[in-house]
Formats: sequence, C-alpha cells, structure tokens
Amino acid sequence: MNRPYVICHVLTSVDGKIDGEYMSAPECAEALEEYARLRKEFDCSAVLYGTTTMLGGYSDGLALNIPRCEDKISREDFIAPNDEKNYIVSVDPKGVLGFNSGHIENKNRPRAHVIEVLLETVSDDYLAYLRNVGASYVFAGIDGLNCGLMLEKLYRLFGIERLLAAGGGLMNWSLVQDNMVDELSIVIAPAADGNSEAASIFEKADFLPEKKPAVFKIKGIRQIGDTVHLQYVFER
Repeated sequence: MNRPYVICHVLTSVDGKIDGEYMSAPECAEALEEYARLRKEFDCSAVLYGTTTMLGGYSDGLALNIPRCEDKISREDFIAPNDEKNYIVSVDPKGVLGFNSGHIENKNRPRAHVIEVLLETVSDDYLAYLRNVGASYVFAGIDGLNCGLMLEKLYRLFGIERLLAAGGGLMNWSLVQDNMVDELSIVIAPAADGNSEAASIFEKADFLPEKKPAVFKIKGIRQIGDTVHLQYVFER
C-alpha cells in the first residue's frame, strides 16, 4: 500500500459513546488501562485526531490573534525540522488550532511532532504561524478533506507505516467512508450514562453524502474482567 495501515481504536460505553461521565466511574478503570495498553501494543508511529479531540486535550486552544503575514505562501506541503519519529496528526481543515510548539508531550505519552492536515483555503497568516512554531503541515483537498491523499502524504513524506485513528466520531466515519480503515478496535467499558449528546464511535457529517453501511468482519473477542475488547477488519 502507498499509505499507512490504519487502526481505528476507541474506548466506548456499553451504549456506544466515546465520551461522557461514565469514564470517571471506578468500574471503568480496567477498560481505560486496557485501552492504553493496546495503544502501545499496536506499535503505531502516528496517532490521528480530529479538530474537536485536538482542542479538547492536545492543542493549546485556538489560534487567536495570530500575526499578519504580508507574504503570499504557496500551497505546498511543509516539513519542519524534526528529529522525532513519533507523530500526532491533527486534522484541522480550516486551520483553527493553536500551538505553542511543533511538539506535544502530555498525558504520559511520548513526545510527538505535530503534523497539521489542512485544506488549501487556509490563510497565509495561519501557514506562517505554523512554520513559526515549528509544526509541519500537509494539504489534503480544496473544498473537502481527501482522506486518501492525506494518508498517501503521511506515508510518503514522513514514512508513517502504521497509524492509529483515535479521536472523533466524525473523523472515524470520514476514514471509513473513504475505505481507509483496515482494522477496528473497540474497548467496551462496563458502564453507560445515557447522554444522548455524547459522541458515538461513528458520526456522519451533515455535508457528506449518504453511502452504504460499513460492514466489518470479526477478528477477535477478548474479555478482561468486565471489559470486552472487540477487533474487526473492514470488509471492502
């Protein structure tokens, strides 16, 4: 393949929610530990998050009051100087996320270089801002995100062979709709909180066209105490 092998890895409640108060229940500690353990076991050199997930715990807020750039910047991919071989891929089509550095090191996870995935419609101001903080960026479409193009560039420009998609129902579904998920890993915590507004594993953006349902084939089932780990492969 001319793209990374993509594993979509999620922690969910019994009712399929990937966020919510259920995560704070003591009975979910085992599921959280298993989810973290599997992240390491999958041995992926890059983790991909959508804009909402990045804003919720990885970026330094929004990019507000960034300096004005007087120069015209060509819409060419930019690879910032970097010695890390571990990456956080931030899918940020409109260019709204803020960063104090081109690297992220938090949540007891290895230091990772930031790769922003953008549309070509982002401003010159934002591109200059990313260059200044030391973040890399690639373009993956003009009017809409092209997941295939994004993954091809991550493979070709950064040598990413295995990628963990770990954040956001919208991002997960975009990858599935473009046939870009190879494996689905679901850790089910033994809890639910009934929050109808919480995000689900997969969510279709309103602007995306209707497509046939995604179909998966079971690869493995494991029970860890009251936690269940399901593994599927994607049937194309």
